[in-house]
Amino acid sequence: MASLTSLNETGKVVLMLPKRRKNMKKLIEKIVTNSGKPHMVGDGFRVFNYIPGAGIPQERISPFLLLDFNPEYDFGPSNHLRGVGVHPHKGFETVTIAYKGSVAHHDSTGSHGIINSGDVQWMTAGDGILHKEYHEEAFSKKGGPFEMVQLWVNLPKKHKSVTPHYQELTAAGMGKIELADGAGEVNVIAGTFNGTAGPAETYSPVNLIDLKLNEGAEINTSISAGHNTALLVVNGSVEVNGEIATEHNFVLFANEGEEINIKANQKSVVLLLSGEPLNEPIVSYGPFVMNTEEEIHQAITDFNMGKFGVLED
Repeated sequence: MASLTSLNETGKVVLMLPKRRKNMKKLIEKIVTNSGKPHMVGDGFRVFNYIPGAGIPQERISPFLLLDFNPEYDFGPSNHLRGVGVHPHKGFETVTIAYKGSVAHHDSTGSHGIINSGDVQWMTAGDGILHKEYHEEAFSKKGGPFEMVQLWVNLPKKHKSVTPHYQELTAAGMGKIELADGAGEVNVIAGTFNGTAGPAETYSPVNLIDLKLNEGAEINTSISAGHNTALLVVNGSVEVNGEIATEHNFVLFANEGEEINIKANQKSVVLLLSGEPLNEPIVSYGPFVMNTEEEIHQAITDFNMGKFGVLED
């Protein structure tokens, strides 16, 4: 056993503390096994809320403000386009990840787009926008499995008034890593994963990684201890740093350690997210997220005065 004492230059015994491993495994703070009952967002999204609904304050998981998960659900065929009608956003970004099904959107800047399985819509609401999102028409008429994640990512104070815009990120354009021996694949949406970068442009350091793992696959990565880090088991069951996380579990890591080891107990899909905390005040009022109450009042005034543009429902 290594000695924990030694003699210094004066001959006195001094205590030798063991050196801290820089890249120790990330500790797991909590595993959320049940985020409560699902609720409807509009009539097209049946979601479980993990942030902040699972008792994870927005300040604790900054820059992430919200995570809604629509696990696989068949809404059935419909001539009515299910979804969410016209509504405003200001001061943050919405990130919609399509796993199954198709989502369309329109906004007050005149933009329109559709995302399908594997695609991501990254909307920067910035200074204020009106938009609506709904099941894409052909998908709606046919029906079928629908599975989505929506994240809200806060904007730093200095960027809250940026001009609204979209990033349409296609499945083909993601940063790709093929795992050895057909063990699965990694799609890097934002940030980097083991040296591979994703296409999304972000206003603060964010990693957003989609892992598709076959049974028995094992993968390792390292994320800064300073990042707020979590993962969602979209499908399947995995072992994360020695602890089991089953389907629809949400794993929140402590801000200690850097290494993450994931082993797939069965075919699994995992969404891994991390971000550098903004360390700025968060003041929220519905679809507006600012830094002060005064800014919230101004956002409401701007919205009521029509400064977010016009969009028909």
